[in-house]
Amino acid sequence: MQYVLIIHKIEDYDKWRPVFDEHMESRRDSGSKEAHVFRSADDPDQIVILYKWDNLDNARKFFASSDLKAKMESAGLKGMPNIHFLEGIGKTTA
Repeated sequence: MQYVLIIHKIEDYDKWRPVFDEHMESRRDSGSKEAHVFRSADDPDQIVILYKWDNLDNARKFFASSDLKAKMESAGLKGMPNIHFLEGIGKTTA
């Protein structure tokens, strides 16, 4: 399975979250299978999202789209997100 890890700063969680949730259908249509959203315990303005994606080509297209850039601006992102495209190579416990 392929994953995308996003780390970014936001202005305000209450402003960001509804925009993120409203964009769910677009993510699904582009190949997103699930998303785990985290907030830094040390910095509440830092959000980390781990997506499971059907394939990295679809993920790269989605994250390069002008639609996503417009959504990020309206959600109040500070600067550019750090985007990491990852391939799963195994699972371990603890």
